[in-house]
Amino acid sequence: MSQENDRPGGYGQTGRPPKIKNKNAAAVQITAEQLIREAYDRQGTQQKAPRQKILDGEELSDYQMRRRREFEEGVRKNRTNIAEWLRYASWEESQNEIARARSIYERALEIDGRNQTVYIKYAELEMKNKNINSARNLYDRAVTILPRISQFWYRYTYMEELLGNIGGAREIFNRWMQWEPEEDAWNAFIKFEVRYKETENARAVFERFVYVHPQPKSWLKWTTFEENQGEFDRVREVFGLAIDRLGEAFIDQHIFISFAKFETRMKEYERARAIYKYALERLPKAKSQALYNQYTIFEKQFGETEDIETVVENKRRLEYEAAVKHNPNDYDAWIDYIRLEEASSLSSIEQTRDVYERAISEYPTVAEKKLWRRYIYIWLFYALFEETIAKDIDRARQVYTACVSLVPHKRFTFAKLWLQYAWFEIRQRNVGAARRTLGRALGICPKDKLFRGYIEMELELREFDRVRTLYSKYLEFNPTNCATWVEFAKLEMALGETERCQALFDIAIEQPTLDMPEVLWKAYIDFEYDQGDYEKTRALYERLLGMTDHVKVWISLARFELSVSAQDSPIEAARNVYERAYKRLRELGLKEERLALLESWRETEEYENGDVTVAEQKMPRRVRKRRELDDGSLEEYFDYVFPDDEEQGSRFKLLAKAHMWKQKMQGETSTEDGG
Repeated sequence: MSQENDRPGGYGQTGRPPKIKNKNAAAVQITAEQLIREAYDRQGTQQKAPRQKILDGEELSDYQMRRRREFEEGVRKNRTNIAEWLRYASWEESQNEIARARSIYERALEIDGRNQTVYIKYAELEMKNKNINSARNLYDRAVTILPRISQFWYRYTYMEELLGNIGGAREIFNRWMQWEPEEDAWNAFIKFEVRYKETENARAVFERFVYVHPQPKSWLKWTTFEENQGEFDRVREVFGLAIDRLGEAFIDQHIFISFAKFETRMKEYERARAIYKYALERLPKAKSQALYNQYTIFEKQFGETEDIETVVENKRRLEYEAAVKHNPNDYDAWIDYIRLEEASSLSSIEQTRDVYERAISEYPTVAEKKLWRRYIYIWLFYALFEETIAKDIDRARQVYTACVSLVPHKRFTFAKLWLQYAWFEIRQRNVGAARRTLGRALGICPKDKLFRGYIEMELELREFDRVRTLYSKYLEFNPTNCATWVEFAKLEMALGETERCQALFDIAIEQPTLDMPEVLWKAYIDFEYDQGDYEKTRALYERLLGMTDHVKVWISLARFELSVSAQDSPIEAARNVYERAYKRLRELGLKEERLALLESWRETEEYENGDVTVAEQKMPRRVRKRRELDDGSLEEYFDYVFPDDEEQGSRFKLLAKAHMWKQKMQGETSTEDGG
């Protein structure tokens, strides 16, 4: 091998890899796993650089001088790199050069006097070498310069406590607390006093603590401390102080819950109940759900249900009063307030009536029906209250009368109001007054709902002549309502008046405008079918088909013929209808309807064991086509191609070609004659 390839990696002097002449695959292949394993094994066999062994003091001095020169060069190049200073000081400490290490830390602090790591490492150096006063002076210096860094205070107090200087540690804690630190610092001070059984000192710390951090959890920690000390009277004092200090704006429900639970543990159940009631009366509903739940549990264990219901009712009453005072036209709040008074066992009829009177006095200022709807419901509830609860019938009638006179019927009315008034008179066995009420309503503001309600009342009274009269008036008012025609006809059919029913249907289908004519025609056809008059039914179908070519009408006629045909093979009659329908829909060019007709035709043939191929031969193919939109883009859609349409198209193409050939031949003949 040449000397070039003896270089690492097999590269020559030029730095390029050697050329490989034979690029065929080797006889023995090496896997990637083997390559990785060999590389790992070779890493283990590499020899580490031997550590320097210093044999005498001269070599040590040379080594130290060289290392110091390196460190000094490093810190000179980048004086702000504190990590380099820390490595320098740590090396001097390893050489037992404490004075030099101290000097390096001081030099580092001159560069960055607020670096926490330098102070901590510096203090650890002094403590490891038992220079307690130096460590104390260093911590004192650190907390003076950086009083908001809690780590210095924790280490300072821990060092003094570890040395047994309890008074010094307490003095440091007091200095720390003057800066009003976070809660953990106060907790550490309290635990320190508790460890040395200085209860009064811990209590004094708690007093300062809750002043700096007046959150509810701080007060609860104090109460827990006092309870653990067995000072139950002090616990009550602390809870009272917390309630007074926080006030209603910042008080939390958990303060009251903890206070009540404490009294429960002390078996002072009346005290606990008083606390719960006091809290529920003062805290808003959104901030007292947990309090209410705890009170419920308490009363289930130690009290009665009436007590909690009273408190909750009073609380809700205050909330409703605030709501209606804020918005007098909030009728939902008035209704909830009224429901509360009606359900309360403590409210009298006069109190409930007073709330009703206050609610109805706040009538809407704008004549819009959607704003009056909830207001009218209050009147209706008021009338029902006087009738069913107060049992004052005359007052209930006065409520109805006042409400009817209040509504601006010229602009809008409420059918429910008139109907409720009429049914009220019916319940009082005053049928004449009920009829006069609804008659007045129809005269002032006729509505569909009023007619239907009046008809329903007369039907309940079995006054069928009056019902006929009302239906007649109703149809004069709104002759386009197909449902009314059908209901009137059903009434006559139920009474056995077949001729009247047929006459009504005949009049109805002659109306020029109907809202749902398909409902009317179906009802008429079903009526004639039920009567067994198939000829009349068939005539109605034909008459309807003269007005519309809807596919459902054709299918219904085919099924009718299938059900009433007297032939041996009823499928023939239905097939004739299907063929007529298919021909008509084909003329109109309705492809979707033709497909629906063919599917129904095929189902009918299958059900009657007929010839399915008759319908299947006409079934279309579904093809994909494109069409151009208004913006010039193309849209894909599906179309149906029927076999008979293709045959007709082929015939048209053949005739067109024959016509062209004829014109061509005539042109050649005329040319020859001219020549």
